[in-house]
Amino acid sequence: MTEATPIPMLNARDRYAAAYAASGNNAISDAIRSVIGALRRYLWMAIAIVGSAAALALIVTMLDTPRYSAAASVQINDQRDEVLGGAFETQVAPPSSDWDIDRFLNTQLDVLRSRALAERVADALNLANDERYFSAMEVPPQSVPTEEADKRKLAIDLLRANAEVELRRSTRIALITFSSTDQEVTARIANAFAEEFIQQNLQRRFDSSAYARNFVAEQLDEARRSLEETEAALNDYARQTGLIRTRDTFAPSGPELAAGTVTSSSLLQYNQAAIRAREARIAAQSRWDAISNSPLLSSQPVLANPTVQSLMTRRAQTESELQIARERYLPGHPAIARLEGDLAAVNTQLNRTANDVRQSIRADYLAAQSAEQRLESQVTQARGETLAEQDKSVRYNVLAREADTARSSYDGLLQRFRELNASAGIASSNITIIDRAEIPSAPSSPSLPRNLAIGLLLGLALAGIAVFLRDQLDDVIHTPEDVEEKLGLSLLGVVPRAEDQTPLEALAEPKSPIAEAYNSMRGALLYSTPTGLPKIIVVTSAQAAEGKSTTSFAIAAGLARIGIEPLLIDADLRRPALHKIVGISAERGLTNLLVSQDDPSDLTTRVEHGGSAFDVLPAGPLPPSPTELLSSPRMAQLLEFFAGKYGVVIVDSPPILGLADGPMLAAIADGTVFVVEAERGRSGSLKAALRRLRSMEPTILGAALAKFDPTRSGNRYSAYYGYDYYAYSDKEGRSAG
Repeated sequence: MTEATPIPMLNARDRYAAAYAASGNNAISDAIRSVIGALRRYLWMAIAIVGSAAALALIVTMLDTPRYSAAASVQINDQRDEVLGGAFETQVAPPSSDWDIDRFLNTQLDVLRSRALAERVADALNLANDERYFSAMEVPPQSVPTEEADKRKLAIDLLRANAEVELRRSTRIALITFSSTDQEVTARIANAFAEEFIQQNLQRRFDSSAYARNFVAEQLDEARRSLEETEAALNDYARQTGLIRTRDTFAPSGPELAAGTVTSSSLLQYNQAAIRAREARIAAQSRWDAISNSPLLSSQPVLANPTVQSLMTRRAQTESELQIARERYLPGHPAIARLEGDLAAVNTQLNRTANDVRQSIRADYLAAQSAEQRLESQVTQARGETLAEQDKSVRYNVLAREADTARSSYDGLLQRFRELNASAGIASSNITIIDRAEIPSAPSSPSLPRNLAIGLLLGLALAGIAVFLRDQLDDVIHTPEDVEEKLGLSLLGVVPRAEDQTPLEALAEPKSPIAEAYNSMRGALLYSTPTGLPKIIVVTSAQAAEGKSTTSFAIAAGLARIGIEPLLIDADLRRPALHKIVGISAERGLTNLLVSQDDPSDLTTRVEHGGSAFDVLPAGPLPPSPTELLSSPRMAQLLEFFAGKYGVVIVDSPPILGLADGPMLAAIADGTVFVVEAERGRSGSLKAALRRLRSMEPTILGAALAKFDPTRSGNRYSAYYGYDYYAYSDKEGRSAG
């Protein structure tokens, strides 16, 4: 037949975690309850820490010297007003992004906090030699340095340490605050910071303008020297080459070269004269051609002559008189002869006059022709001289352009220098004082409410840290969760502290909280291993008087009530307690069986409790060497014998610390129950005991939390394990829980 596969079972720790998860607990609520429990446990320590912090804050406040604070506010704009040339103009910075504005304002705040501004304030008020200032800054007279440099440095450091600068939100208003023990000194220094901030801003601009003026002056001097050098070079070259300019080389409108030399001017004049001579010669030639190719007395120039006209009139009159005389007189008449002589004389004179007119026209033509030829000769000569001079003017023009460029640069720099001189020192500041600091009437510090609040906050923080460290470093088990978190053991059960009765009396009442707690532990033991209830169970603890003997007795009594035959063995051969609990004799017991071969059944005693009966093996006489007896093979044989005879063997073991008995018994048992007393200070002994126990590699079934007081661990546990655990009532109406 095939062996049945065992059903997987959860270990005790997993069952414990599942049970708590099923009950609706979560990590947040557990953490809150843990914090509340820690505060309840260390409440007086926390109150003492908070109270001490508050008292210290009060003492510090009462002993502290009153200090006064004064504040001056200034407005910081990113624009400035400037006066230039007699006109008042506002120069506004172009629109910028919010990031640029914030950067500008932060820059101004850094300037307010700078050492340079503190030095200006210290120098303006002569603080290095002001004893009242050092007294206001709480510097003892003997601590003030004697050297001037050291005193000035100390004064500046004190200014920077006690001055605060703050920019009001969403504004351009900066608040400059200064604190000291003297009201007047405080206000005076706060106002000095605002005033020197403005002066520093103006000085910085003036220095910037002075730098520009110095730079322009240097450039102007260099341009002047360059102009002088270029003009001297131009004059030297003109003197060497014989070039004479009659006007500026360059026209005002631009660098166009004009013919300004004597040679070029002469050429221009000769050329113009030659043109006019040519025109005169052409006109004279035209008149001569007209008169030379026509009859003498038919040309217009001759006829236009007044003498010719007069002679022709006279000739006509003479001819008319001659005609009349011929009609009147006979030929040869003296009158006719006279008139014919007069007519011949007039004709002769007329011809001579006409010839004179024609000869004068010819003379004019010849003179014009001669003048034209002479002027053409002069033009040709002047043209040659001009062409020769142009070759020399190439270098001259280069030098002239350099001189003109130097002159333009010099004129521009001179104009800029004049503007800088005109605008120097007339720019207004973009910093404006809004409110001047007034002498404070009440101290700003120490502030009792503020110091108390700070003290309380620090006290609460220290108290929280102390409670946390105390809770983390202490291995005291306060709550059931601590069993798993601090010890790494699964929880078998939680046994409340007995009130107004002994544990045995409480166990005798089936509905009491203690009885119910042990019944719950019994159920956990029944399913503590994959095979069910272990045959041999060792019950031990770290130290004595933690409740292991009561737990052993309660487990045995509970198992007996459900029909499992238990044997309870008192293996504490140093301080046995089971015989006192059950009220039997301890004259013979386990010690006798370990040192003899007596029948084990003869030394067991039947006891009854709460309606159940089971066997108990007392410790017997106290041996001189309990460890040797418990580690002997006889002990293992006895346990094996009892395991075969009884349903379960429960061994009440000695404590673990300082003794080797408990770990050796746990090593040969099927399971070990570790009993932990709640709220018992051990200073690490609990974890040391577990290390010793685990060194024997036993099967630890879990831990039982004994003497648990739920009222000290929060409302959660008082609802389960307190006096309202199961509010059963008896017939008399009295609460049994």
